[in-house]
Amino acid sequence: MKRCGWVKENNPLYVEYHDKEWGQPLHDERALFELFCLETYQAGLSWETVLNKRSAFKQVFADYEIEKVAAMSDDQLEAILENPNIIRNRLKIFATRANAQAFLEIQKKFGSFDSYIWTFVGYETIHNQIADYKMAPAKTALSEKIAKDLKKQGCKFVGPVAVYSFLQAAGLVNDHEENCVFNPAGS
Repeated sequence: MKRCGWVKENNPLYVEYHDKEWGQPLHDERALFELFCLETYQAGLSWETVLNKRSAFKQVFADYEIEKVAAMSDDQLEAILENPNIIRNRLKIFATRANAQAFLEIQKKFGSFDSYIWTFVGYETIHNQIADYKMAPAKTALSEKIAKDLKKQGCKFVGPVAVYSFLQAAGLVNDHEENCVFNPAGS
């Protein structure tokens, strides 16, 4: 079975993530929030590190229930920083709460985060022709525009590279390699 070249075949979490999640158009608010947070945690780290710690993050952040995360106290966030099973970066942990609060504001303004984010692509997945994952961009003019707007909305750790990774993960942009069997555009 041919997958994208970036998939670490020896890590079942990586394979499952690629095969069942990455690049699938996502519209569920909680799932969008989780992916958004995971992409912010990745800044400066490998995706494998984030995936390996994903279940611990889900546990400490109430399965990414946006309202619960938005209401977390400083003391709760400080306690999370003691957990050796997560990425213990204070700025990223506190950004998770800030991003939950921003998500709630975006939901009030636009009806849902889903409506807000998919507006940027006209509610249609952008299908790129990627022969090799090394040819995929790290950021684009679109991710720069969205990152700027997300910051305006109050989001943290949302540079254009993290935003582009989120767009790929949530299926707004399809960067599966052309010969990947999971490419929704077909090979």
